[in-house]
Amino acid sequence: MAEVILKHKQIDNLEVRSAGIYAMPNAQMSAHAQQVLNEAQMSHQHSATQLSMVEMEWADLVLTMTTAHKDTVISSFPGTDHKVFTLKEYTNEGSLENVVDPYGGNRAIYEATFAELHELVDQLIKKLQ
Repeated sequence: MAEVILKHKQIDNLEVRSAGIYAMPNAQMSAHAQQVLNEAQMSHQHSATQLSMVEMEWADLVLTMTTAHKDTVISSFPGTDHKVFTLKEYTNEGSLENVVDPYGGNRAIYEATFAELHELVDQLIKKLQ
């Protein structure tokens, strides 16, 4: 959802890609995520992509949702630790909190995560500009 929210902001000179460390390639996003994004009138055409060295070399900044994901990325792609942060760590000056992973949760969890991500994306944009 973070990718869709950020792309929806249409920031000049900012290219956004999403990839997962446990992604099932070409899998669609969950029905709850699609519903929440549809209600926010944010278009989305997402299919899962597995994170690879290609994306890591392309990216200037890699943001994860959790510290566990961050640790996995850093250990899987040595030498990239200088550009890998959790979203909250990057936007909230070193916060060690995680974004709640709604996967497998009910609609309310997806709505709460969407609201949290929307706020964090706004903070991210301010920091990047």
